This record gives sequence, structure tokens and C-alpha cells, in this order.
Amino acid sequence: MVAWRQRRLNEGIGAMRIWILGCLVLLLCSFGDDAFSAEPEVVSLWASNVPGAAGTEEKDTPRLILYPASENPSGTAVVICPGGGYGGLAMGHEGHQVAEWLNQKGISAFICDYRHRGKGYGHPYPLMDVQRAIRMVRKNAKAWKVNPEKVGVLGFSAGGHLASSVSTHESIGELVGDEIDAMPCRPNFSVLCYPVIGFGKSYTHRGSQRNLIGDKAEKELVEFYSNEQQVDAKTPPAFLWHTTQDKAVPVENSIEYYLACKKHQVPVSLHVFEQGRHGIGLAVGTKAAFAWPQLCIEWMQELGFATAEPSK
Repeated sequence: MVAWRQRRLNEGIGAMRIWILGCLVLLLCSFGDDAFSAEPEVVSLWASNVPGAAGTEEKDTPRLILYPASENPSGTAVVICPGGGYGGLAMGHEGHQVAEWLNQKGISAFICDYRHRGKGYGHPYPLMDVQRAIRMVRKNAKAWKVNPEKVGVLGFSAGGHLASSVSTHESIGELVGDEIDAMPCRPNFSVLCYPVIGFGKSYTHRGSQRNLIGDKAEKELVEFYSNEQQVDAKTPPAFLWHTTQDKAVPVENSIEYYLACKKHQVPVSLHVFEQGRHGIGLAVGTKAAFAWPQLCIEWMQELGFATAEPSK
């Protein structure tokens, strides 16, 4: 009798284990492919002989981090420039999180891991890197399933300065003359998030200016990177947002770029929110600025760079 009871108990425990295992499998399956998603692919902007490189370490090798959208009917691609005052890169909330948000909207994203002062580099290398990134996306348009005429740039803070620089300047620096360099390097549109814009102004972010061009740059170089002065009819459409409470990068930066675009009849949209510190990325948890991602998508839809979401 004791042996029989023990056998029944063991059978019950075994059945319980199978049930628990089945529940775990169902739970994991409910998360879909994301539960097992691989790390994003990373490619070097230059396969070898990086222009201006001081060495061959990782910090000397600018890269592109690929987030192709699984469904991208619009064919739109966005090159992301994280901020960091040209002394570092805020790769989390101004890089990977933004790429994932764009993917959710059916837009392919490519994070530019560009050179900066923290890696030992200043002018002209950050701009060279993002120009190369845009060219690379266009060269690989077919493989990455994007439209080469729908390649935008999105940047935060100093990354916003970089995004506005690539929007207002022609090709810069040494080219290697390969098929990638043959591609156009200006984006089709720009999204500028609490961007640094003006250099040599009362509202300049001094750290970004110092890290990019130094404390004793010639007047011509300061003006070259004061991007509200560089806007012209070739500048692509721009979406800007900022907060009044931003003390690190004052809102005047966005306002001056907006006015310059308006002067040159460049399509432009500016949203200024009262509350919100500097560096809030997608602005989750803020009282009003959290609306900027949806406003941005609607602006992209108006210009034909995003597909309208189906009505519920």
C-alpha cells in the first residue's frame, strides 16, 4: 500500500512538472520573436583605411548599428545621431530606444556611432562620419529595403547639431573614392531634438563648441558650424522640438533654425513645450513633451516619409 501511494505521488509530481513546463513555453511564445531577438548588426563605415584615424582600435572605427524595420511599406530610413556634447554618446535613450520606436512605426533606423572628442576626435570627423552613414544607407538601399530618396537624419542635442550640419553642408573631408562615396550625403529630411545650433552666440552650448572646434577656432570655422547661418534653399525639411525649461541648450537654438528655414522657404515645423529638462529622449513621463514622437510621425506622414497608421 505504501509503495502504491508513493508511486501515485511521483506520478502526480511528474504531471505537475509537465504542466508547469507547458505553461512556461506558452508564456515565452506569447512574447513573440522579440523574446529571442538577436543583437542588431553592426557594420564599419569604412572597411579599412578610415580617413583621419589615429589608430585601429574600436574608438577609431566609426560604425553603423542596423535596425531595419521588418515591415517598412514607406521605405523610409532614419540615421540617428545620439547626443553627448561631442564628448560622448548617449546611446541608450537617444539611440537604441529611438531606433526601436521608429521600427514600431515601420521605419528603418541606423544609429551612427560617430567619432567625437571623447574618442580623440574633433572637426571635421563627426560630420564626415554621418555623411558617410547617409551614403552607406543609400548604397545599401536595396539590401536594407529602403528608398534612397527617403533617408532622413534625427539627432539630439549635439547630435542635433550634427544632424543640422549634415543638412546644411556639402561633402567635407577626405573621400576614399569608393561606390559609397559616390552617393549623395544630404538627407531628405531632418528631425532635430533640443538641438545645439548656433556657435559663438549667447545661447551656445559651450561644451559642444569646445569639443568640436576648440576654444580658439577661427571666426570662419565658428560661423561654418553656426548652422542657422548655413540654411539655404537646398536645406531639407525640418521638424524641431525643444522645451522652455532647457537650461543646458536654450530654446533659442531651435527658434533661430526655424526662422532661418522660414526665411529660405524650407518646410519646417517647430514645437516648444514649457516643461522638461534637457536630454529627455522620447520624453516618456513628461506632461506635454511626451507628445513629440507622435507629432513627428504625423509630420513625416504629411511629407510622405511615413505611412499612415490604420484607423482603429
